[in-house]
Amino acid sequence: MKRTCWLTLFLALPAAAALDLFVAGGDGYHTFRIPALVVTAKGTVLAFAEARKDSPKDHGNIDLVMRRSTDHGRTWGPMSIVHEEGGDAPITIGNPAPVAARDGTVHLLLTRNNQRLLYTRSTDDGQGFASPADITDALRGFDFPWTRVGAGPGHGIQLKSGRLLVPIWLNEKIHHNYRSGVVFSDDGGKTWKAGGLAPPEAKDSNECMLFERRDGTVVMNMRTRAKQRATAVSRDGGLTFGEFREEAALPDPVCQASVLRTAHGVLFANPASADKRVNLTVRLSRDEGATWAASKVLHGGPSAYSDLAEAKDGNILCLYESGERGPYERLRLARFSIEWLLSP
Repeated sequence: MKRTCWLTLFLALPAAAALDLFVAGGDGYHTFRIPALVVTAKGTVLAFAEARKDSPKDHGNIDLVMRRSTDHGRTWGPMSIVHEEGGDAPITIGNPAPVAARDGTVHLLLTRNNQRLLYTRSTDDGQGFASPADITDALRGFDFPWTRVGAGPGHGIQLKSGRLLVPIWLNEKIHHNYRSGVVFSDDGGKTWKAGGLAPPEAKDSNECMLFERRDGTVVMNMRTRAKQRATAVSRDGGLTFGEFREEAALPDPVCQASVLRTAHGVLFANPASADKRVNLTVRLSRDEGATWAASKVLHGGPSAYSDLAEAKDGNILCLYESGERGPYERLRLARFSIEWLLSP
């Protein structure tokens, strides 16, 4: 009898629904990469991406684009351009790092040619964004000899204190001496300041993401070259980070990953492999990221960057890079319940 009841319950659970939001070759662009995802205070879902005009390369004629959903991610409006420069000139606009604030403002950090850090905002639920302001001077507060910068990629957070905290990465030169860090604003995005950097033992860490624990500490989850994720902890709202830890339970093929605090616990998504960008997996922790109690594979094939959000109807959303022959064929949105994630 118990077996029959369990089987009935299992069959009643809906599988993760999937929808392709950005497909290579669509809308006049060669490739779409670098997802970012937030849900506004009104419940609108905003999905950001880099639209790479001529090739899949990280540099060139790249625009920042977005799509909106007003029904919790079930259906989506057309693609719009958030920011581009120079027409067909090889100007790279990317690394989206949005924060959906509790007052309804959507803050967005992005970069120009990985040399300038820009900031814009939307006060109309993501329907339009202001002309970006250059906030690169905020980076002078870091004691680090950087020459390149990237925001996120992926969402930033608003702390319980109201502080806006956005993950960034810096590096001294291409493929050399990376460091994860944060910038913050305590006045609703009017001014931005340098926060903490990952501790020195987090050498060559980059593309970090953040979540706030129930006790108010902030955890930075980082990409490293060690084929596994690493974390550091801030106990002062992101001003400094310490307590470096390698996360052996989170294998990683040197790739961006996403993390999200929800009422159910902490979610984490990445291509769960130490060797290749494959096997995009979502995990759930019930103990603030110490252990991972449940996991489900969203895409077993080629896959890479991702971002997580929680819709106002309670479902979890994951926007991730995936394909059949390679990981950059599309940006796909998965929509699923916590019950599905916890099911056998």
